[in-house]
Amino acid sequence: MSSRTSKRYPVELRERAVRMVAEIREEDKGSEWAAMTRVAELLGVGTPETVRKWVRQSEVYAGARPGMPSADSPAVKRLMPENADRKRSTAI
Repeated sequence: MSSRTSKRYPVELRERAVRMVAEIREEDKGSEWAAMTRVAELLGVGTPETVRKWVRQSEVYAGARPGMPSADSPAVKRLMPENADRKRSTAI
């Protein structure tokens, strides 16, 4: 999640939105996007896309979806050039 989003919406609201999407989807047996749209409206979140990003990120954290947790991303970006330098020096 971007830093702007995390400052705009509290963690509790994001966690609640993710839970609500799962609950609504189970109850209605409808589409995930419809559930995200409904949750965004109920909680006053700007767009369903914001809720979708929260759901996807929670799936990454839970291991249900491939990807990297956003908290790890800056560290990986910082270490990538260092790793490339080591690979080059090892190849020489």
